[in-house]
Order: sequence, then C-alpha cells, then structure tokens
Amino acid sequence: MEHTRDEDVNSVPDIIYDSHTRTQYKKGRFFGKGGFAKCYEITNTLTNHTFAGKIVSKKLMAKQNQKEKNDPGDTDSPIDTSQKWKALTEPETRYYMKQILNGVNYLHSNRIIHRDLKLGNLFLNDELVVKIGDFGLAAKIEYDGERKKTLCGTPNYIAPEILNKKGHSFEVDIWSMGCIMYTLLIGRPPFETNSLKETYSRIKKCDYRISSNISASAKHMIMLMLQPEPTSRPTCDQLLRHDFILGYCPANLPVSCLTMAPRFDNLEISSRKPLIELNNAEATLISPHKKHDSIAAGLVLKSKPARPHKFLDEMSDPAAQPMVWVSKWVDYSDKYGFGYQLSDEGVGVMFNDTTKLIMLPNGINVHYVDKNGDESYMTVDNYPRQYDKKMKLLSYFSRYMREHLIKTGASVVKEIDSMSRTPHLHQWCRSTSGVLMQLNNGTVQVSAI
Repeated sequence: MEHTRDEDVNSVPDIIYDSHTRTQYKKGRFFGKGGFAKCYEITNTLTNHTFAGKIVSKKLMAKQNQKEKNDPGDTDSPIDTSQKWKALTEPETRYYMKQILNGVNYLHSNRIIHRDLKLGNLFLNDELVVKIGDFGLAAKIEYDGERKKTLCGTPNYIAPEILNKKGHSFEVDIWSMGCIMYTLLIGRPPFETNSLKETYSRIKKCDYRISSNISASAKHMIMLMLQPEPTSRPTCDQLLRHDFILGYCPANLPVSCLTMAPRFDNLEISSRKPLIELNNAEATLISPHKKHDSIAAGLVLKSKPARPHKFLDEMSDPAAQPMVWVSKWVDYSDKYGFGYQLSDEGVGVMFNDTTKLIMLPNGINVHYVDKNGDESYMTVDNYPRQYDKKMKLLSYFSRYMREHLIKTGASVVKEIDSMSRTPHLHQWCRSTSGVLMQLNNGTVQVSAI
C-alpha cells in the first residue's frame, strides 16, 4: 500500500506550472486518492496562498465535461473531516450544517447538483470555515424537471432514487446532507454496514435508527432530509429555517474542537433556550418510523464531552489543539491524589477515587469530572456542598505549587479562547526516574525526577 502511495507522489512534479495563468505552484503534502484524482496541498510560489489541488489524469481531462469540474479549492489547511471528527455536540453540528446548507443552496440556485456530498469532500480552513470540494460528479440541470440517470455517489451517502435508477435531481444533495448531519451527531453514517449489498438494501428501505440522546429538533430535521420519496424532502431554503438551525449557533469555533468538545458553560441563558445538549457515549436507539417522546431543550451545565479517548492520528496536528502542558506537579497520592499546574495557569487535581477538579486560568471557573467522565461546571464561590473537601484540596494544591515549585516553559504560553476546553490529566504513572503524564487531548509528557 505504501509503495502505491509513493508512486502517486512521484508521478506529480514538485513544481506545477499553469501555462494559461502563468502561475507556478509548489507541491506539498499528499492528502489522498479518490476514484478520479489525487489531492495535494499546493502553494502559489508568488503569493504563498495555499490550495487543495486536485490532480486529474490527462486522459480524463480530455473529456470537456470533466475538465470543467476540476478546479482546485482554495483552503488554508485542508482537513479530511471524516478522519478528524468523531461525534459532535449540537452547537458544533449546527455551525457546520448552516455553512453546508448555504453552500449547497448556492449550487442549487445555479442549477448545479453536487451528487457526492460527504464528510470526505468537506474541507476546513484555519478559521474552521467549510469549503465544499470535489465536483468530479457534479451535474447541471439544463431545464425544469430534468432527471439525471447516472449511477454515482458514495455508498454511505447515496440516495435511494439513484440506486433505483428512477432519475434524480437536486433532492439527492438533501439526502446526502441528512447523512452528513446524522454522522456528525452520532459518529457513523446512518446506513453503514459491513457489506455494500446490505448498505444499499437499507438505503432502499430507508432503514436506519436514531439515538435517543439527540434533541427532538435534530431528529426531526434528519428525518425530513432522509425521506425515501425525493419530492417529500425540503429544499435548502426550508432547512435553513428549521428549528434546529435556528437554535444557538456559535459565531466561530476554536480549532481545539477538532480533538476536544468546546465549552458552552460560559453561555448566558436567553429567553429562547438554546439547544445545546451534548451527546452521551452510550446511545439508546429508536426507529425514526416510530413515535417517540420529545426532548426538552435547555442550557446544559452538566455534560459528557463528545470526543472519546482515542489517541491516534487525529491528535497529531499541533494546530488542532491548544499548546498546553504540565508545568508543575506534586504527588500526594499516598493521601489525596496528584496535583498539577498547566502552562496556561490552569490547575487540576486527579483524586485517588479517579474524579478530577480543574480550575481554569481565570481562577474562577471550575470543571468537575466524575468517575464516568461526566462534567459539571461551577465556580470557586458557587458549588455543591458535596465537593467542599475536594475544592479545599484544589485550593491547597494550587497554593503549594504557586509558592514552592518553579514553572517550566513559562515563555511559550498560548492564549486559549473562552470556548476551548482546557485539557486535563487523563492518567499518570510514576517510577524512580520520572513521571509519565497523559492529558485527555492526547498529549504525552515525561518529567524526569
């Protein structure tokens, strides 16, 4: 597999010259290979603007209709979202879905069907702005009522009318966006199975199940988009006015949300209660075809972050997480637990019963993480009385480290915005020569004794 990838990289020159615009690009990282093309990071050598460059075989480019579909997409930092994202919170999903809907609405207003909308074709720049890419299967509707007949798309996102060869139009993109929204909230596509035949069978029967842990409006919007009859699906304009989309939506998101769920404890409760329920890991499933109880919307100050502890490649990009490390630590585990101070001035204690308290750098806000990983948000002056002893210990650890220990790396502190979730100690172990610490964002640190 690695040999094939090397061949792909070597087949494209390091410097790419566009004779039409007299522009020179420098080839960068190899992102991946699809059915029609290869994708690289390319940089304009004159302006230093970075793009996701789609490199297509000249044999395919000989077909005029393919040539028109393969312009590179401008993006500062292309990210294959299907690899980066796990299950997201509802505010994050709303943030991305609004952008996707607006983008697809623009395409439809210009009579273009994308026909291959999926997480792998969505890109994010450094500000987490969504860019829709890969128009290799896109088609233009030339007249009202035209139905395309081509069998195309990606198995987990393909609409039933394409499989049934009944002809298709704009509605296939609505179906695909329903699959995208489901995947963002649940963490896997709605019709995914171990076999292509079974996946297609479920799509044709519209056989999928929805977690009971997402809000009623989110379920309703997904079910509207995943209607088996194309004419029953709403348009992009209608979806942009749906109750779910009109709920609380952050103006922007921190880049750290690619690895850790953002914080929403700093929100003020307004007259219109925002739908910001966060997802639990254990999901009870219900059928979309059966009646179910609605879920009340409200501000949640107790939650479980939607990112599972899986420290793999998605943790490797330094830009995807705040630059935070343990700058001080004290081992008092013979009585209470392990205390530490982070480089951003936050302080935490991992108690012997595996519960955790984290005081944010402002010295006011505190996160409590119980044995099951559920978080509660409070302040140093306003917290449940059952946490009284642990809050006093947190204060003691903080004071001791401030007065007796020297901070390391103090000159390289990176400011974190109010929505970034401060990492906390996930696990630690100590030997005679040092301490090994792992934060819940995947950072591993060794401190010699």
